[in-house]
Amino acid sequence: MMFEGEAEAWLGIDLGTQSVRALLVTADGTVLGAGTAPLTNHRDGVRHEQDPGEWWEAVCTASRAAMSSLRGRGAGSIGGLAVCGTSGTVLLTDAQGRPFTPGLMYDDGRAVEEAARVGMQTSWALPKALWLLDTYGWKEGREGREGREGRGQAVRVTHQPDVITARLTGEVIPTDSSHALKTGYDAEREAWPPQLAHLGEVLPDVVRPGTRLGEVCSAAAEATGIAAGTPVVAGMTDGCAAQIASGALRSGAWNSVLGTTLVLKGASAKPVRDDAGVVYNHRAPNGSWLPGGASSVGAGALPTVADPAELDSQAAAYEPSGALTYPLASPGERFPFLAPDATAFTLGTPASEADSWAAVLQGVAFTERLCLDYLHHLGAPIDGPLTFTGGAARSAYWNQLRVDILGRPARVPEQIEPALGMAVLAAYGTGPVGRALSDVADGMVRIRTLLEPRASHTARFVEPYARLVDELETRGWLPAPLATHTRTRLNQDTIDS
Repeated sequence: MMFEGEAEAWLGIDLGTQSVRALLVTADGTVLGAGTAPLTNHRDGVRHEQDPGEWWEAVCTASRAAMSSLRGRGAGSIGGLAVCGTSGTVLLTDAQGRPFTPGLMYDDGRAVEEAARVGMQTSWALPKALWLLDTYGWKEGREGREGREGRGQAVRVTHQPDVITARLTGEVIPTDSSHALKTGYDAEREAWPPQLAHLGEVLPDVVRPGTRLGEVCSAAAEATGIAAGTPVVAGMTDGCAAQIASGALRSGAWNSVLGTTLVLKGASAKPVRDDAGVVYNHRAPNGSWLPGGASSVGAGALPTVADPAELDSQAAAYEPSGALTYPLASPGERFPFLAPDATAFTLGTPASEADSWAAVLQGVAFTERLCLDYLHHLGAPIDGPLTFTGGAARSAYWNQLRVDILGRPARVPEQIEPALGMAVLAAYGTGPVGRALSDVADGMVRIRTLLEPRASHTARFVEPYARLVDELETRGWLPAPLATHTRTRLNQDTIDS
């Protein structure tokens, strides 16, 4: 249903790792147009970079494709747009927002010393920003930071979407607090913390997501096909964008994003406190909170096969699997516990390729359950609806297996991509004052599938889940208080069933 006086559609742009995706979406969730363009990744060991200029070219290609659907429909204008990017991806730009370093991607692992110095994971943006400042020879000068080559120009730490919004508006604009979070921004005080004061104007101004940043300029309009004067709204990270696209925005609701790795993002009226730093909190546009955490387990642990759907169907014969797998897609764990030395393991010997496949599917779901147990341990509200998104949500078998192991229902939306979340945020940021983001999402997010757990299947996985908890604790990765809490919840669920 359209709101009176609102524009026809909004554009969401997602700067992914492999490609840029643009979606043009109406207020009732109808996708009018879509476009995509590939991105090139430059990897060498722990190094992972992208060319910021390629981001812009890909945005132009994807946007033109999405906007082409409006040709012949009238003016071709839209209500607004928002952009999301990969959390932790940063670069350095000059005072005009022009990049002069590559973009260091979220999983670039070179800032080890800087991460230790500031007490953050290497995947966070601040360690990488400090590494860039040091590597490219910038030092404190009387008039800001000057390069070793004497360029004398100001330097600015810039997040991935800021490059695009600067090109769209034709001016340097603030960053959003969602992308700034992993650069050390204090989302509660809504300010850069005192310990980063020495960086001065190197750090950008910050606004809440959903804030109007400016309008599409004439040069960007010609390049992208987006009408000049279209409002540009501050976006959020790709994880938050996926959460918006799932509709999990009311307190107690959670979105489980399963792709290469597993990310859980929820909604809460207040921040979820975690002394271990495993769970972090994004600030929602209305001032409430979006807590979450990112695991290193996921579909990335699955082998490359010709027909995954066929193995899915065969895996149903192995519930539970004859092997117990902890399926890390890369070394080190971040959520539901912090263990940099954690490695993938398998206990027992799979009976077949299908059994091995089943063990990975089940291992991811066990970790997903442990993540929810950890959130419960922290006192986070988890009693709301659970939504599945991410590439793995395309597997009907895995979706049902996950709800069986979790012992709780889940929903799968029609569109499971962050670009939709940015279209929703654009509609919110350009709509009437006082309208809730959750209400906008209710209209634009369409639920495709409702899943219910099967009690008999849930019971099959109690023992292997308990065994995984024991093994993780024995290896010294899972803290004893969390292991105890998990067993208590498991025993209570068994009694209640």
